[in-house]
Amino acid sequence: MPSIRDYLDLSTVEATSQWQAIRHRTPRPNGRQEPFTPVETLICLAASLVFNHRRYGGSTSHLAEEPIPTLARLFRRPNGSLIAKMGNLDGGLAHGAKHEVHVAATLLSTPAQLDATYRLILGAARQVGIGPVELPDFLNLEDDDELQLLGQEELTHSDLEAAVQDKVADLARKAPDLPERVTERLLMAAARVGQHRFARNVLQNHGHRCTFCGLRVKTGGLRAQRMLVASHIKPWRVSNSAERLDPRNGVAACPTHDVAFDTGLLTVDQELCILIQPEVQEAVLADPAVRSSFGRPPLPQRLLLPEGAAPPGRRYLDWHYAHVYQRVQASTTDHS
Repeated sequence: MPSIRDYLDLSTVEATSQWQAIRHRTPRPNGRQEPFTPVETLICLAASLVFNHRRYGGSTSHLAEEPIPTLARLFRRPNGSLIAKMGNLDGGLAHGAKHEVHVAATLLSTPAQLDATYRLILGAARQVGIGPVELPDFLNLEDDDELQLLGQEELTHSDLEAAVQDKVADLARKAPDLPERVTERLLMAAARVGQHRFARNVLQNHGHRCTFCGLRVKTGGLRAQRMLVASHIKPWRVSNSAERLDPRNGVAACPTHDVAFDTGLLTVDQELCILIQPEVQEAVLADPAVRSSFGRPPLPQRLLLPEGAAPPGRRYLDWHYAHVYQRVQASTTDHS
C-alpha cells in the first residue's frame, strides 16, 4: 500500500511509470480492479475542484458529468469507482484509507502544492503520449497562472471555524482514527473547495459576464475569471449546506456591482428587475462618476442572463430584499 510520501513526494519518473502501467492495464479476472495508483488518486482529488461527487450514488454514477467519464475510460474503471475514491479522500466513507485523508487535507489546504502536483502528473502523462483528449486539463492550468480557488473573498476565518465545528463530530464518527487537527483541516479545505465549485458554476451559468452591467471576460483561464465575482445572494454564513452550493443562490458581478449588491444599494426582484436605492438614484443625477456605474445605462432594467441560464432562485431574492435592501432603505430613512 502506498505511503503518504508516495503521494506528497511523487517524482516525474514515478508518475511516468504509473501512467505507462495504466496505459497497458488489462481487465482482472472476476471483475476485480487494480488498486488505485497515486497518480489516479491525485487526479481524483484534483477533479474534486470541478466535480461534486456527493451528488451521485451507486445507482446514478453513470450520469456523472465530465471529467469523470473521460477519466474512467482512461483508468479503465467504472464511474462509481472514481466517485467512491473521492469519498475516501474527503473522509465521507468509513472504510476510506486514513493516509488518503491526510493527503487530501494537505493538498487542499495548500493550493500551490496541489497546483505543482497536478502539473507534474499532467506533464508525465503527456510524456507517455496521453494527450488532451484522453486526459483533458480540466483545471485549465497548462497555459495559465497558478491555481487559485475562486470565491474565497466571501469566506471569513470565523465563519469557516463555526461551520467546521458543526461537522467535526460527524466526521470523527466516520473516521475515528483521524487526529482532530487533520479532521478540522480537511473540513476547512472542503468548505473552500465547495465555495470554489459554487463560484465556478455561477460564472459558467451567467456566461462569464456581470449580470448587472454586462462586463464580459473570456471563459478560459482563472485570471480572467477573477475579474468577476460570484457571490451568494443569501450570504454563505447564514445559508445551510445545500444553499451554499446552489448556483441559483448566486449572481456574477463586476467588483463595483458586487459590493453594491452585497451592501444593499441594489437588489433584484422576483421578475429579475434591478432595483436601486433612492439615495443612489439621486446621486446619479448629480455625480457623473456615480452615473457611469449606476445610471441606466449601464444598468439595464432587468438582470442580464444568457439564453438557457438558470435564473436566481426566488426565495434567495426574497431573502436579499427583506434582509439587505429594505434594511438599508430603513436606515437611510431613519437618518433623513
